[in-house]
Amino acid sequence: MTIEVALLISILAVTCSIVSTILNIKRNNAADSKKEATEMTTVIVKLETISNGVSEIKSDIRNIKTDVQELRDRVIIVEQSVKSAHHRLDGMEDGRKEG
Repeated sequence: MTIEVALLISILAVTCSIVSTILNIKRNNAADSKKEATEMTTVIVKLETISNGVSEIKSDIRNIKTDVQELRDRVIIVEQSVKSAHHRLDGMEDGRKEG
């Protein structure tokens, strides 16, 4: 009879430890899932922020390219004007030398 009681207590203890282990595993999995979801959300938010920053940089570069093209056009016009002014000045100097 004492062996049966000891066996019953042992089986009960093993059963309790198995149930406790299973519950701990489930709880740890749930906690890990929440932690992973939080980390993944943080990563996604940071990636979206980086994406927005890249979009802004692209927009700024487009604006700079437009500004540079406008400045090139203005430089070409100024160079043509200077060239024309030099031709007129050369013509005026030639006229004074002849006269």
